[in-house]
Amino acid sequence: MNEFAEFHDELRTLAREVLKKAGPDPVSWATVTRAGWPGLAAPVEFDGAGATFAEVAVLLDEVGRAAAATALPTVLALSVPALVDVAADALRDRVVRETIAGVVLPVLVLDASSDADPAFVLESAAKPRLSGSAEFVLDASAADLLLVPVRENAGTWLLVAVAPGTPGLSITPVPLVDATRSAATVIADRAAVRAVWRFRGTPADLRARAAVAIACDSLGSADAMLAATVEYVRVREQFGRPVGSFQAVKHACADMLVQVTLARHLVDAAVRAIVDGAADAAVAAAVAKAYTTGAAVRVAGAAMQLHGGYGYTWDSGVHVHLKRATLNRALFGTPATHRKTLAARYV
Repeated sequence: MNEFAEFHDELRTLAREVLKKAGPDPVSWATVTRAGWPGLAAPVEFDGAGATFAEVAVLLDEVGRAAAATALPTVLALSVPALVDVAADALRDRVVRETIAGVVLPVLVLDASSDADPAFVLESAAKPRLSGSAEFVLDASAADLLLVPVRENAGTWLLVAVAPGTPGLSITPVPLVDATRSAATVIADRAAVRAVWRFRGTPADLRARAAVAIACDSLGSADAMLAATVEYVRVREQFGRPVGSFQAVKHACADMLVQVTLARHLVDAAVRAIVDGAADAAVAAAVAKAYTTGAAVRVAGAAMQLHGGYGYTWDSGVHVHLKRATLNRALFGTPATHRKTLAARYV
């Protein structure tokens, strides 16, 4: 991916500028669309940029750095890959194009609080009906179209499209301490569907991608907290000298740097595994998710302490990253869950 380093730097710079302008407010989908981000990894035949998950990871890192309130990570990491990985037809092609154009915001219904397969069923009839539930679906309340994975009797998977507002479908927001994110419980009770597509992938593949996406977000957040802390201890004085000159503060900042550096190596390895379609991509994803999300919480906690009393105030902004990092740690498998999965490979 080194040959794309210049492009990645340009993408990172643009993302940082756009997200900075939004400030603490939610990033409008119109802004995201004008930047061309929904179609970043979509095939060129749909007017997408045809980029890879490596470029997507750059954006996800910057979203985490800004602690931005946007559904972009869900669309980039889950919705667009799911749409691209189904059997093509006129409706699927139109949905992809409308997603890239910003006309439709599709959300994949995948329970971020569980590692179990989606619990939805499709009643076979002249008019298929969807039933089932998912307790914690990111950005479901913002969706114009829900994409629901459903397992067939043969074990293969379908992707079912259902529109919010359909009779029998309820989307109930879940209260969160993290104000930069939204989640909802999705329940379908014989809801009429808009389309049924044969899905070439599996929810496990999507969950691995989602885990890496959350790791990218956590890495960006941790890196932002490290930078903010180093800058603060350089200018904050105590006893007539910068607090950054104290040995204990130096050691704490060095420990934060080590954690961020290691996390970056693990996330880069997981991103490469997904881009290359490596057989051990799920393993790399589990390693990156387990370490990086835990490290982000530790780094944000250290940042709050090193900012002193100011770190506990609303104005510091440290609390925003701490809340986001804490939620990230629980999404798509906790560190303990991923470590248990990794350990089972050696039993």
